[in-house]
Amino acid sequence: MSTEILDTTPQSTFDVFMRNRRSIGISLILSSLLFLYLNSNYGWRQSALFVVGIAAGVILYHAAFGFTAAWREVANTGRGAGLRAQMIMLAATVLIFTPLIAQGEFLGTNLRGSVAPLNVSVICGAFMFGIGMQLGGGCASGTLFTAGGGNVRMLITLAAFIAGSLLGTWQWSLWQGAPGFAPFSLAENFGVAGGIGISLLLFALVWLGTSLYEKRRLGAVLDDDNNSPPYSWLHGPWPLIAGACALAAVNVATLLLAGRPWGVTSAFALWGGKLAVISGIDVTSWAYWQRPALTSALEQSVFSDITSVMNIGIMLGALLAAGLASKFSPSFKSPMRSMLGAVIGGLLLGYGARIAFGCNIGAYFGGISSTSLHGWLWFVCAFAGSTLGTKLRPYFGLS
Repeated sequence: MSTEILDTTPQSTFDVFMRNRRSIGISLILSSLLFLYLNSNYGWRQSALFVVGIAAGVILYHAAFGFTAAWREVANTGRGAGLRAQMIMLAATVLIFTPLIAQGEFLGTNLRGSVAPLNVSVICGAFMFGIGMQLGGGCASGTLFTAGGGNVRMLITLAAFIAGSLLGTWQWSLWQGAPGFAPFSLAENFGVAGGIGISLLLFALVWLGTSLYEKRRLGAVLDDDNNSPPYSWLHGPWPLIAGACALAAVNVATLLLAGRPWGVTSAFALWGGKLAVISGIDVTSWAYWQRPALTSALEQSVFSDITSVMNIGIMLGALLAAGLASKFSPSFKSPMRSMLGAVIGGLLLGYGARIAFGCNIGAYFGGISSTSLHGWLWFVCAFAGSTLGTKLRPYFGLS
């Protein structure tokens, strides 16, 4: 038996090395070609946003910065390190976002925040999204970076995510006019200083709440990072705090380049709409697609869409990071129950995001960073759904 191990290990090590080197090469080649294409056909701003997407993919992978696992950890063990890191990310972004959005313009680019109503559609959609996170195995950004990093199951979740998004556009009109309250921005109602101050107080309360809960369940607040040193900036892993600050920079860069906060799932709806048109389904008769900007998006190339370009960048960035970490190892074997969970989870993710004015990036990250109260409502409802989803995971063979 020892001889057999000695004979196969060198070849296995070589195969892993070559597979990861190829993933690095493919990512760099595709990224370079697409960057040149975007710069040539759509201008420097679109190509710059693509680079921001690549950076987001590398950050998400190397920092293992998943919203899904962090929320599940709170429900399962009481550990809140990941959730506290999200509060740092949000605090850093609010400090920069709020004065920029109040200014309204930066170097000729009009700036706006993500502000939406506080209504039943946010409550229902966010709750669905929370369940979908746990069954599908990832959030919006998490699905992209894990799929790009070689997780084949997440490709199933992504496909179902797109299908759920398309279903959401079909029924979008049913959720319009849902009972609730008008959009409310802390910065608009209490000024820049007030908006920042109230937001920081809310972050501190979440931080304190998770710390007390962790101490009650585990007896102490444990090390605030799940990774084990030594860290490597090139090969990973990164500390959670580094990932939090880097993702804040990604959102700020997106605001300055695109004029609005980072988003993910609108592209999934667009991809689903384009596939439906190719299949002979007339989605232009649906109210969602009759808005001028979306009608135009259906007619134009996917590369003209900012969110699509950034999403592609995230996947290529994650592929690059997986290769650098020598962790690119796709597996096509997955139990049927797990695959069923991926499909159901993906459908809930897509549909929920469409009716809740966004996902964990657009509604939670972007909304709270814009001092919109709908972001906090989304967070509470999605966290509740995530807690339920965590309890449902064993039924789908998920640990």
